[in-house]
Amino acid sequence: MKAGIVGLPNVGKSTLFNCLSNAKAQSANFPFCTIEPNIGVVNVPDPRLEKLESLVHPERVLPATVEIVDIAGLVKGASKGEGLGNQFLGNIRETDAILHVLRCFDDDNVVHVDGSIDPIRDKETIDMELQLKDLESVEKKLDKVKRAAKTGNKEAQKEEAVLVKLKEELEAGISVRAIEIDGADRKEFVSPLQLITDKPVLYVCNVDEASAVEGNAYVDKVKEAVANEKAEVLVLAVGTEADINELETYEERQMFLEDLGLKEPGSSKLIRAAYHLLNLHTYFTAGVKEVRAWTIPVGATAPQAAGVIHTDFEKGFIRVEVISYDDYVTFGSEVKVKEAGKMRVEGKEYVVKDGDVMHFRFNV
Repeated sequence: MKAGIVGLPNVGKSTLFNCLSNAKAQSANFPFCTIEPNIGVVNVPDPRLEKLESLVHPERVLPATVEIVDIAGLVKGASKGEGLGNQFLGNIRETDAILHVLRCFDDDNVVHVDGSIDPIRDKETIDMELQLKDLESVEKKLDKVKRAAKTGNKEAQKEEAVLVKLKEELEAGISVRAIEIDGADRKEFVSPLQLITDKPVLYVCNVDEASAVEGNAYVDKVKEAVANEKAEVLVLAVGTEADINELETYEERQMFLEDLGLKEPGSSKLIRAAYHLLNLHTYFTAGVKEVRAWTIPVGATAPQAAGVIHTDFEKGFIRVEVISYDDYVTFGSEVKVKEAGKMRVEGKEYVVKDGDVMHFRFNV
């Protein structure tokens, strides 16, 4: 699962990516490469993992991760191949969610490509290019479906109606994620198209240091503009985050954050937000060899969760022993949880909850 960072030139996109990669490098030895586009595997901050480590004292600890992709910049006309056009749009199509960085700060030393600061205009520039590309995809599909619909094919006629609505709304400048479509129709006819503007989006408002806690007028405008999109908005002083990352010790970084009125680095908030945006959550395995956070989609069953460890675990799944994270912490060990009768045995239908500590039984 990966989230792609997008934005116009000089909005702080690459600085944000560097902050995320630095945060990763400080906490674990996951690989980081500088191919085009830049890709980083970033740890998901989770205090529960640290707590389990303190109780179990394992040989190693492995956090959950998110793949972050720094996608090449976009210019007007990208949908027609301008700039990096097709490459940019191809890279974005391969991601599962979009982190859209908007410049929400004034600084005469940082030139804006359009000569002035207006995050709503910037958002609309990128939205339009993505919508035009989606419109192209919808029109191609619609041409094929219309032919089948003319023969009296009821399913094709139903799909045609959905595609016509998509076409009209995209032409009106509305992203697919904001278009009201019946859930079953969306799943059957829209999702298979893998449209770019159907991907979940997090708007990252890049502000100056003074606006790091409460935002500013630019941020207020962004929140108002995206209210109908079912999108999240995160306020982040990206330049300040970069300065914090340059400090050598954890204590220095914490003092800097406290001076700003922040409890944790914004990069940590962003990574967690990306994780949730991808509709993911975490279960744990805990033993003396390893305490580990495993990433699964929300709604995954116990066998599907087992398959993340190894496909054989899913194929040969028998049952799973489950301890809630809160019970593990309350009683302090697996043995004491069992003694208290708080360990559950679940079967194939069990839907895994965020924070479950699990031990799988399987036979291959």
